[in-house]
Amino acid sequence: MSLNDLSDLNLNELVLSWVVIYGSPMVAVALLLGAMGVPVPGTILVIASGAFVRQGVLDIYTTPLLALAGAVSGDIVVYGVGRFARVWINKRFGYSSAWQKAEAYFIKRGGIAIYLTRWLFTPLAVPTNLIAGSSGYPFLKLLVFDIAGELTWIALYGGLGYALGPQWELISDFIANFSGLLVGLVIVGGGVYILFRWSRKPAAKPASVAASQSPASPNPASEMQEG
Repeated sequence: MSLNDLSDLNLNELVLSWVVIYGSPMVAVALLLGAMGVPVPGTILVIASGAFVRQGVLDIYTTPLLALAGAVSGDIVVYGVGRFARVWINKRFGYSSAWQKAEAYFIKRGGIAIYLTRWLFTPLAVPTNLIAGSSGYPFLKLLVFDIAGELTWIALYGGLGYALGPQWELISDFIANFSGLLVGLVIVGGGVYILFRWSRKPAAKPASVAASQSPASPNPASEMQEG
């Protein structure tokens, strides 16, 4: 393949051509880079890998194992970056009550976010890993939810590609757009929820109004006269 041919290929075709040439290890490398934030078409690659397994291009045993290893390794790297940045974040926001509440909430509820961003809301996987690291989320808990989510991702989309075989490209664009649509809906829904909560929050009363509504304190002089 000449350089001119390579320049005519888009990123998807380039990655898939490397998978065909180098096999399952290239799947692991591509998913590792994708989990680290490199714009690799991860979900499309998993679907295509399932189809390639059915066609005998890739091995049915090593491909899912290497794919899992690559994806999880990339997630761990990003988590480590967030963990390293935790020192700076604590210096900058550590004494903020809002940050402490957000940190405590993620440590308590972050598992479901980690799991869902592995296979459903995949565009949010990298920022979720960064938040997990910077908030001090326990590594072993991250690993459990991460492996569970990546296994779901590989089994679901890899199985879909295997079932479709040579016809896998028919749904590749739909799957890519569907993930982006879900993320957009989550962001819009979160914005509406925050706006709703903010609009229902009672407004603070001016000091003059609060003083006028407070009960008048008894006058010590009048009490002495009455006595």
